[in-house]
Amino acid sequence: MAIVINIDVMLAKRKMSVTELSERVGITLANISVLKNGRAKAIKLDTLDKICKALNCQPGDILEWRMEEESDEKVNQS
Repeated sequence: MAIVINIDVMLAKRKMSVTELSERVGITLANISVLKNGRAKAIKLDTLDKICKALNCQPGDILEWRMEEESDEKVNQS
């Protein structure tokens, strides 16, 4: 199993840049990039709360659980 973080989807829906999200949330562009590119191993609930407030969304709009094969296929297609 794998948790996928779909920040890029919500950014597109909200027509918001990564830079704007970084400024609103108060975390670095590098850390947003780690989340966006699926390299994060953890996320603080406080950070998730700030991201949800900035994007006006629910945690389930950002976080998605997938079977391991599905997440591997997505990585291999990229």
